[in-house]
Amino acid sequence: MGSMQLTQSAGMRMEQRQLLTPRMIQSMEILQMPLTALEERIDQELEKNPVLEVAEARVDRDELPRDDSVREENQALDLDTRDEASAEDFARLDRISDYLENEEFSPSYERTGGYDVHGPSTGSYAGERDAKLDAMNNTASRGASLDEHLLDQWSLIDHCSANAGKADNVCRAGRILIGYLDDRGYLPMSVAEVRDDALSRGRTSDVPEMADFDEAFKLIRRQLEPAGVGATSLSDCLLLQLDALANDVETAEGHDFELERQLVTTFLKDLEQNRYPQIAKKTGRSIATLQAAVKRLGRLHPHPGKLIAPDEAPPITPDATIRWDDDLKDYDVTMARDPAPDLQIRSLYKKLLRQSRNGTELNGHDEPADDDNEAVGEPLKNKDERKQLRDFLGNNVRNARWLIESIEQRRGTIERVIRKVLEHQRDFFDKGPEHLKPLPMIGVAEELGIHVATVSRAVSEKWIDTPRGLFPLRRFFSGGTTTEDGQDMSWDAVKEKLRAIIEREDKAKPLNDDEIVVKLDEQGIELARRTVAKYRKILGIPTARQRRTF
Repeated sequence: MGSMQLTQSAGMRMEQRQLLTPRMIQSMEILQMPLTALEERIDQELEKNPVLEVAEARVDRDELPRDDSVREENQALDLDTRDEASAEDFARLDRISDYLENEEFSPSYERTGGYDVHGPSTGSYAGERDAKLDAMNNTASRGASLDEHLLDQWSLIDHCSANAGKADNVCRAGRILIGYLDDRGYLPMSVAEVRDDALSRGRTSDVPEMADFDEAFKLIRRQLEPAGVGATSLSDCLLLQLDALANDVETAEGHDFELERQLVTTFLKDLEQNRYPQIAKKTGRSIATLQAAVKRLGRLHPHPGKLIAPDEAPPITPDATIRWDDDLKDYDVTMARDPAPDLQIRSLYKKLLRQSRNGTELNGHDEPADDDNEAVGEPLKNKDERKQLRDFLGNNVRNARWLIESIEQRRGTIERVIRKVLEHQRDFFDKGPEHLKPLPMIGVAEELGIHVATVSRAVSEKWIDTPRGLFPLRRFFSGGTTTEDGQDMSWDAVKEKLRAIIEREDKAKPLNDDEIVVKLDEQGIELARRTVAKYRKILGIPTARQRRTF
């Protein structure tokens, strides 16, 4: 057999590769961010970058300088970071160092003239309000969690009173059980499993006996509010709430507790499937009586724990608003408040820029720190120190400038995409969601002369406020079908057609999926039965049997 020999050799070859710089990656990240995330990012940059600040007065976009002047100023602010520096560069850094020791960059200097003897300030000048502190003070405090709410009540029971003593086992068992309740208020495991898990986590002497846990579990279910906490299932939760209602004379009025308990314990599945005739036959009650009882059961909460600690949906901040303008006789796009005009390079650099343009030089005490007009601080004499300072300031200025430009670019890209959406989806805004048309992202990208990935990032997690409601921008981009009369229709529009058909049906004889297929076909929309069933489930619409009313 022949032998195989492995060899290594060095060689050179030319190839062309596309690489993303950190700046490009940052720009794409900012484009993809929703408005709330962008504001958080700006707050982080303000903390990290000392040359970036928020303008005291909000800037009107119409009053902003022209792009050419801004670009010229930005170029002038870009400090030279070459390894070799001229005497003029070092002289300039000496002048900057004077200012660094003066008002602008010293955190402890106050406008009143002088330094705070108590140490560095928190970032605001004397006499000025701290905007972030005001915002924190005006923010609603976090509500009590379910655990905190229940433990506060538990501390008032007899077993946890001062007379019972700190070592009361039922009190300790109750505290352990409350810690195992989920956010619904349910106990997701048996009481015995809770005790076993507590034994595995702590010392045996600290965990009460099983009898103490059983007693505590009964007290939690009977005495703590909201009623239903400590339940082990949905039916158990509803029964606990019915027991609480029955013990209150006022709330018990009008209830048929015997029937309601029977429905909960025996017929929950049948109620879910809308099988009223079968339930009526088995219980000997009329359908009207059953419907009245179910209506009363509908006032109970299936997850009582969420009454104390409800799920907090993140707020939606629209990136743009589309409204009809009577003067223009057309729709107008208004972008949300753009944070970029509020950002600027600190005024120190503006002073340096102005004086460098008119040929004057800074002497380190243009704004005196005291009556004697003495310079504050000593210029940096060491070459390495001056180079480090120059590099530090240069990098931060470029980072600040790139952030501002990236935010401006984000705003412009999103606005261009939204205007294209308005142009292509005009029927949606005029007539409603049923007239939404197919709009592929690649088509918009070609019209705008940008990459389709840029369009995808521009619409990601962005929302627009329209006369038809608040919609995610991505909703306007989808495939679709063509009706028999040649009209393009998006899949979302087809879903709206399906929803409209079901809303208009006779609820005593609701349409099944095959009948919905026929109704859509009458409108020129050809769909398979399984597609209709899929869209119906996506829309959260139950089956025909479940929609039927008696």
